[in-house]
Amino acid sequence: MDVRRARNLRKNSTDAERLLWRHLRDRQLQGYKFRRQQTIGPYIVDFICLEQRLIVEVDGGQHQQQGEYDDRRTRWLEDEGYRIIRFWNHDVLSNIDSVLTQISAALQNTVAC
Repeated sequence: MDVRRARNLRKNSTDAERLLWRHLRDRQLQGYKFRRQQTIGPYIVDFICLEQRLIVEVDGGQHQQQGEYDDRRTRWLEDEGYRIIRFWNHDVLSNIDSVLTQISAALQNTVAC
């Protein structure tokens, strides 16, 4: 079921997710491979660089109402050794260069396992 859900999320990406994916796909960012809408355990993450165990989440307004779920999810993923950085949709859409700079910095600061 999660695979089907992840596939559906890829087909119905937000504008912000589509914009960010255009910059992450095909190893465009420092040569790192990213996947989108990837299943990790019981969760689906927006973008992940498995090599650096870095997850990039793009959040819309719905995340303001689901703080407890997001906190539990973040704790589980961090316990599994992943590092998570989050951006609001608005930030991706209005300042993609800053978002890419922050992701690049996180890739450089993440220790490969």
